[in-house]
Amino acid sequence: MTDGATFAIQPNANPIPASERAVRLENPGFGTVFTDHMAMIRYQAEKGWHDAQVTARGPLSLDPASAVLHYAQEIFEGMKAYRTPAGDAVLFRPDANAARFRESARRMAMPELPDELFVGAVEALVNIDRDWIPAVEGGSLYLRPFMFASEVFLGVKPSSEYLFLVIASSVGAYFKGGKDAVTVWVSSDYTRAAPGGTGAAKCGGNYAAGLIAQAQASENGCDQVVFLDAVERRYVEELGGMNIFFVFDDGSMLTPPLGTVLPGITRASVMTMARDKGVEVREQLYSMEDWRTDAASGRLKEVFACGTAAVITAIGEVRGTEHGFTIGNGGTGPVTRALRDELTGIQRGTRPDPYGWVKKVG
Repeated sequence: MTDGATFAIQPNANPIPASERAVRLENPGFGTVFTDHMAMIRYQAEKGWHDAQVTARGPLSLDPASAVLHYAQEIFEGMKAYRTPAGDAVLFRPDANAARFRESARRMAMPELPDELFVGAVEALVNIDRDWIPAVEGGSLYLRPFMFASEVFLGVKPSSEYLFLVIASSVGAYFKGGKDAVTVWVSSDYTRAAPGGTGAAKCGGNYAAGLIAQAQASENGCDQVVFLDAVERRYVEELGGMNIFFVFDDGSMLTPPLGTVLPGITRASVMTMARDKGVEVREQLYSMEDWRTDAASGRLKEVFACGTAAVITAIGEVRGTEHGFTIGNGGTGPVTRALRDELTGIQRGTRPDPYGWVKKVG
């Protein structure tokens, strides 16, 4: 019984041997080392959510006419489990992930998964695979809850059958090489989201549409792409997989407003922590012209990206077909570092958690 949800547990009959697991966890990278199990819940319109279980991780069998393959009804979440100094496995704000998952489902005309089932599935998986949380510096267990349309049909309508799963991956740092600050590419050719679109939903289509821009960023030696608004192609919105903050010389901070921007849980946490310290945090439009001008004048002191995978990472340089400038000294500034230290300290149990964000598993 987990958060009111009962999951049938079917342990993997052939788990990865402990010795091999230890080798894999020495340098897990990001998103390539997977655990032994997965959680799964099925949905049918006439039965609702049913058949909750944790079973051996393995391939799925899909009919070629499965709706997701043709109409892209799919959503997902990203979250992490951490190991505290006391040896406990903990989650960071899983209730917020559950709520955002429901919002994404509503936007994509999919059934809403109750929060207790979402959190229960995550906890059940972490509980059985907690030995996969790596002990390396910055290591964690990245959790990927996702849901897709599994009904077999060809026709443009919401599916009546869905499959919800949670898989887990042992991870280290998101950016290779543990960079002090990353370089971003401003896309002038592509946009991520438009008013009335799916920008605020965490659906695969948003990321698929941005892959060509991310590839362009990589071709130009950059770590991430920055998207501008789809209407005027002027205002900064977000990066390819994370939100963005600007820190000014008066101590205030700014982040683009929601609407077409994904409501990041790390974003919300940063705003709460900063405001509790008396920092003015504005949610308002910020243009590329202002970004370049403020960086040149010194008014803009720091810029950082934030998200579950990246945590809080400084942005040191901006490039693009019309842009090329450095922020501050090109490294991590004191505000960025302080916020990152506080957030990771709360997540990992090395600092007090005044917000009740951390949830112990088991």
